[in-house]
Order: sequence, then C-alpha cells, then structure tokens
Amino acid sequence: MASECGNRITVSLFGASHGPAVGAVVNGLPAGEPVNTEALQRFLDRRAPGRSALATARKETDVPRFLSGIRDGATTGDPVAVVFENGDAHSGDYEALRFTPRPGHADYTALLRYGESADLRGGGHFSGRLTAPLCAAGGLALQLLARRGVAVGAHLLRVGEARDMAFDPVCVSPADFAGILKNELPVLDAAAGAAMKQEILAARTAEDSVGGCVECAVTGLPGGVGDPMFDGVESVLAKLLFGIPAVKAVSFGAGEDYAGLRGSQANDAFCVRDGAVRTVTNHCGGILGGITNGMPLLFSVTFKPTPSIGTAQQSVDLRTMKETTIEIKGRHDPCVAVRAVPVVEAAAALAVLDLLAGAGRL
Repeated sequence: MASECGNRITVSLFGASHGPAVGAVVNGLPAGEPVNTEALQRFLDRRAPGRSALATARKETDVPRFLSGIRDGATTGDPVAVVFENGDAHSGDYEALRFTPRPGHADYTALLRYGESADLRGGGHFSGRLTAPLCAAGGLALQLLARRGVAVGAHLLRVGEARDMAFDPVCVSPADFAGILKNELPVLDAAAGAAMKQEILAARTAEDSVGGCVECAVTGLPGGVGDPMFDGVESVLAKLLFGIPAVKAVSFGAGEDYAGLRGSQANDAFCVRDGAVRTVTNHCGGILGGITNGMPLLFSVTFKPTPSIGTAQQSVDLRTMKETTIEIKGRHDPCVAVRAVPVVEAAAALAVLDLLAGAGRL
C-alpha cells in the first residue's frame, strides 16, 4: 500500500483511523523557511473534529508533533516528519461490522485487495482521519506560497440544495478568503450558510447524511507554470484532490457547463489590464493546455454523502454469503464537505508548490 504523491515536493501519509497515530513525511521543502506554528494550528483547527454540532463528536486535540525537518522555527532541508496521536477512537463500534462491509465505504474493496489482515476500524487507512497529516503538510505549503505572493482559499459552494455564491472568476482575491473565515460555515454568503446548516441538521435528524461541493481558488500564481498532457496543472491537482476521502468529482473553470456552450461563448477573450495580458472572462479556470495563464486558478471538488449513517442498509455477511441488514453505530460527520474545506486548500497548496518547484520558481 503506497500513499505518496508529488514530484519534487513529495508527501507520504501513514497510519490508520484507530491506530496509535497518523502522520506524514514531506520531502523537498527548501531549508531556512520560517514556520509559524500558531498559524499552522489555527489552520488545523478548521479541520479538527468534535468542535461543532455539524461534525462528528470524535474529539482529537490534533496538535502536530514534528519529529524532524523543523528546528528553531524553520525548515532544515531534511524530510519533515509529523504525527498526530489518536486519542479518542471507539474501535468497539466496528467489531460487529468486521464481516459485513458498509455500503459506500472501502471495506469490501480493501478486503479484496489486502485480505482479512486489513485494519478497517473506523475506515483504517482509507479514513478521513488521514486528512489531519495532509493538512499539516498543506499548511506548511500554504506558508511557503504566501511568502511568494500566492494565496489559496476555498468555501462551501453547495450542501444538498443550498448553494453559496461563487467566487468572481476574474477578480477573486485573498480578501475574499479572509471573509469566509468569519462565518459559522465557510461560505461567502452568510444566508447560504444558514440554509446549508438546516440541510445538515435535517440529514442528521433523519439518521442520514448529505453531500457537498467545495470551490477553491488560487491567486497570485504566475503564468507559464505546468506542462502539457499528463503533467498539466489539472492532472497534478486532480491526483491530490482525488486522494481526499469521499471526493467523487473535480471540475476546473466552467467544468461540465462547457457542454452547453458554443465556442463563441466559452472562449476567454484576451485583453490588456495594467500592462499585462489577461482574459475578459475565466471559463478555463486559469489553465490552458495544462499551463497557467496568469488568471486566478479555479476548480470545484464534489464530496459524496458520508456513507456511515444510522439508517438500516443492506449488506452481505461474507462468512455465510447471505444478504443481511446492518445499522452503523459510532460518530460520523453528517456532511464531510464542511470539514473538507481546509483539506482542499491543503491539497491544492501542495500541488501548486510542487508545480512551482518543477518550474524552478521556488
């Protein structure tokens, strides 16, 4: 089992939801980069569980412990190793499900791939718990990018039928990102956040869950970053984003809306603004031919509803090969997209940092 990504800036994740700890090893970070641990903790707190009625009740401190790569408040150039202790796992909640795979989870496919030795408690290595070290690595990347004038921000675009306003694809700025953090839910429009909250609470009351979509923007990214074909910006970003548990779709710029446009509508006309080449619109999401064009980089990430729900579901008892009904106990997010907003930012930051390194711009 390999959980590694990146070319010049690489990240390897390890651990399981109910193991002693989860962690990450980050290779390729330049030496001498200051690390603001307080800012990093604030970023991690946005993802941490047990802090809202809209999230799982599992309580973890989520304070990172760095084993190497950082000394006296700066990177050393060595691999950065970070761990998060698991302190509130209720493994007994999953014992009854050991031989009855949960619909929508990776239980069955993990058993097919790794056999009965696979640790599937709480989702094991497939769990959203692994996004804690991913956010630690991404939080470091965000700080490096900020010193180079690049900012990454995301918000909940949709939960169920409730929708937030979208980023202005031409004029999105870091000021928009700061405003999102002032709301109870990470949205641009507080009224949309209130509607999303009702969607989530209604799903929880019904012992069900609801899906969501996160929109992310990267500003300050210079043009000319990326490569055509398989190493394009979309490809590099998509690999990390699809590594986030529960992600089922990634869309850049106008995405699937392109299918309803003519070329005369879809093409972004070029113009000159403040002495620089820009585009009047930004349907392409800041990417042409796999290479950035200097406009904001825009994409959205769709999350499926949390598979673990209280409603009875049909499964199969793998010991008897008979159909059966299961009811999942334990503590779960009624909408994983809420806590996934900083995770999307983290994954995007790592991808962009790797792309900049590949372009010789670090």
